[in-house]
Amino acid sequence: MNITGAITALITPMKETGQIDYDSLEKLIEMQIEQGISALVAVGTTGESSTLDVQDHLEVIGFFIDKVKGRIPIIAGTGANSTDEACHLTKEVYGLGADAVLLVTPYYNKPTQEGLYRHYMKIADSIDIPQILYNVPSRTAVHMESSTVSRLASHENIIGLKDATGDMAILKELQKSCSEELLNGDFFLYTGDDATSYEFLNRGGHGTISVTSNVFPDLVSLMCAMIKDNNPEAINIHNKLIKINELLFIESNPIPVKYSLNKMGLIEKGIRLPLTHLQEKYQQVIDDELQNLNAI
Repeated sequence: MNITGAITALITPMKETGQIDYDSLEKLIEMQIEQGISALVAVGTTGESSTLDVQDHLEVIGFFIDKVKGRIPIIAGTGANSTDEACHLTKEVYGLGADAVLLVTPYYNKPTQEGLYRHYMKIADSIDIPQILYNVPSRTAVHMESSTVSRLASHENIIGLKDATGDMAILKELQKSCSEELLNGDFFLYTGDDATSYEFLNRGGHGTISVTSNVFPDLVSLMCAMIKDNNPEAINIHNKLIKINELLFIESNPIPVKYSLNKMGLIEKGIRLPLTHLQEKYQQVIDDELQNLNAI
């Protein structure tokens, strides 16, 4: 499966009670498609996978699939720090009709590199669905080394890696260690770091799995398309987004992006504990930048 370009890690909108707001979710999905996004991640980190129980998790992914109706690929977040749980979620979304899955490295238990390899191999051997590895050591406390990614890249069900380190040296390592799979078009590299997405794509990355595109899907889509076409104007969009890329991580994701979408009138204020609303001291600086970008 060839998934490239601008991919939004979509939030899960909620009412102030914490109940999932499916009406707002449908509107967000339609906005993303209308503004050129290539694919959507359902219930990833930005979608509060850590605060949704299994029933909610699967219901939200099923809703994505039902509403999108094949217009763009749906990548379901099915990672867990239990290998058996990750297998269960992945099997379930395969049955729902997801196009691919995103599998974060097991968090908290800090597995060895061999443990990571066996974790991903068990899932890949168990379920015949395209799988994207996800390395985000700032949140999981474990870094998946490029040599481990290389061992996994040849598996027919493992189609790519989302790297959220923002480290271009790691991108270079991956391009070297996975060179055969990359050359054959069997493996794709995605960034999960909005601040460095422009550089990542210019250095040969295939796509960005973006938080910023929740708020500006049109701009992120256009930037990706311009980079693909070697259009030098892409730098102008990157420069325009520099500050908002930073502000959307002023507190833990998805707190700032949910605040921004609420300020834009697109969602209610709902978020589930232990996540909380954006602190008042950060609100004005985000408001100012949203006004500067004509979003409010």
